[in-house]
Amino acid sequence: MSQPATVPAVPAPASAAGALAMVRAGLGYLAAADPADMPAQAQAECLHGLEQAEATITAVRAWILGAFTTAQGHSADADCSPQAWLIHKTVVTRGAAAGHTGWMRRAATHPLVVAALAEGTVLTESVARKLCGWSDRLPEECRQAADEILVAAARAGADERDLAGLAAEIAARAPHEDDNDDHFEDRSLRLETTFDGAGALRGELSPECAALVGAVLEALSAPAGPEDTRTQVQRYHDALEEAARRLVAADMLPERAGQPVKAWVHTSLADLRAMGNGSRLENMWVAATAARWAAARGAASVSGGDGAAWLEGDAARAAACDASLIPVVTGDVDVAALDDLVDLCLQLAGHGPWCGSGRERQSLTAQAEEMLRHAIIGKAIDLLSGPGGLASFLRRQQLDGRLAGPSVPLDVGISSTIPAAIRAAVILRDQHCQWAGGCSQPAAGCQVHHIRHQADGGPTSVDDCALYCTFHHLVAIHRWGWTVQRHPDGTSTARSPDGSKIFHSHGPPPRPG
Repeated sequence: MSQPATVPAVPAPASAAGALAMVRAGLGYLAAADPADMPAQAQAECLHGLEQAEATITAVRAWILGAFTTAQGHSADADCSPQAWLIHKTVVTRGAAAGHTGWMRRAATHPLVVAALAEGTVLTESVARKLCGWSDRLPEECRQAADEILVAAARAGADERDLAGLAAEIAARAPHEDDNDDHFEDRSLRLETTFDGAGALRGELSPECAALVGAVLEALSAPAGPEDTRTQVQRYHDALEEAARRLVAADMLPERAGQPVKAWVHTSLADLRAMGNGSRLENMWVAATAARWAAARGAASVSGGDGAAWLEGDAARAAACDASLIPVVTGDVDVAALDDLVDLCLQLAGHGPWCGSGRERQSLTAQAEEMLRHAIIGKAIDLLSGPGGLASFLRRQQLDGRLAGPSVPLDVGISSTIPAAIRAAVILRDQHCQWAGGCSQPAAGCQVHHIRHQADGGPTSVDDCALYCTFHHLVAIHRWGWTVQRHPDGTSTARSPDGSKIFHSHGPPPRPG
């Protein structure tokens, strides 16, 4: 890396906090400046300097994160790993957290490369990453020597092309015990979903896997006839979908036993009410519900969902043609409306500002009033759920025969164990680990937990159960003694055993002014 213009000397900070304040102040100055007013030379110097700063930041973060991990700093916040702590406490994406922890590991295995990176003038972050990758392909006893050679070449001015050639020469001269599995450890496959449910499949296949996948795609991607106008890449996509569909339908996957696709038909209570009523306000409510489902799909693209695809229109009708249909009627709790209902009930019972019929006002303790509020809210929800509830009645009266059978209530009741219906309802509601401090483990990696333990009289109901990942369920709650609480408005709280730390999932919905 070439040197930028001379930077004026600045006083050394007295502490880590002071150093960070200086970094933020400098970046704040650049953020407030108008780049268009800078001459081209100044713009070039800024770009060069920012790249050098990024290199130093990467190295320093790796060292600090390594010390933080060694001291088990993440466990104080009930996080299972430094990567989870980064996601929840520094609010970075899963990919960024993986990148940070990757550099932490490189700092331990490639100290010479990371030390050169910290200088800011020898290597950029991207080139240093490649140097480490090239060195990792060598036998372990050869890596330090390779790092020394490559860093020395970078100091002498070698560019990426020169360094790649040098790394290849080192690899060719290094001893190799067995060349058969050179690329086996590099195998990977990643399926990422977008906001609208589309997917991107990326990875590196072993030669054996590549041959098998190629054979399957070739066998299933042949044009169907002169009317088949699909491109080759479209036919390959459809061949992969067809192969997966045949595998799912066959008696070859665990716990499926050859059953057809199961379709969860999500119908909002707003949709049911709108089926016989075309009012403008109800249509607006339906549109808002559709937007929330879109938001759920978007969240699933980041944190992972229930393994299902969200389909609408023709695609949904096609998938449901030979599927087991399970109606799921959902609704939202309007906290403000429930508060008004509670106030009216309290007034009717003689505990409000207006008692009526000459009854005298009676006072309640705060605890008693809160318990009464919870009881009233629970009964209000009961009006909607269950076989005789409003949701069930509207579904049975307005949907066709396939979806108008016996009710699947919003709350499927109480049981000494967690039956499939309650488990399914909890998974559909929570989607991922509900740890109040933040955790994005998808439902597939979670367990259903009794918020109030069964040993303490906790009921097995949808309201008293929630999804928690293996770490937060078995370690943080059952071993470390953290306690969790789920509130009527859907928020939750986690408290450390000594009460020194309290995490809140989010604030309650705003009340109308």
